[in-house]
Amino acid sequence: MIEVLEDRPDDPVEQELVAFIEAVSEDEQVDLVTLTWLGRGDGTLADWDDLRAEAARVHNKRTASYLLGEPLLADYLEEALAAFGRSCEEFEKDHL
Repeated sequence: MIEVLEDRPDDPVEQELVAFIEAVSEDEQVDLVTLTWLGRGDGTLADWDDLRAEAARVHNKRTASYLLGEPLLADYLEEALAAFGRSCEEFEKDHL
C-alpha cells in the first residue's frame, strides 16, 4: 500500500497529467493556475480578473510542475469549481 504514496519518475498518472497540462493552450494553463489560487483561498470570484492577470504575468513553461507540486491541487480545483456553483461531476459530464 505504501507504493501508492511513493513519488516515482515513471508514475503513469503524473505523466498523463503533465501531458494534459502541456497540451492545453497558454490561456487554459493560466486559467488552471487561477482556479488553483481561487480554490486555495487567495481571492474570491470578485478577484478573478486580478488573480488571472497575476497568473498570466508569472506564467512560464513550468505550469505542470508548479501545479503538480501543489499537494492539495485536487481540493483547490474542487473548491474553485464550487465557487462557480459547479462540481467535478458536472464538469466531467459536460467535458468528457
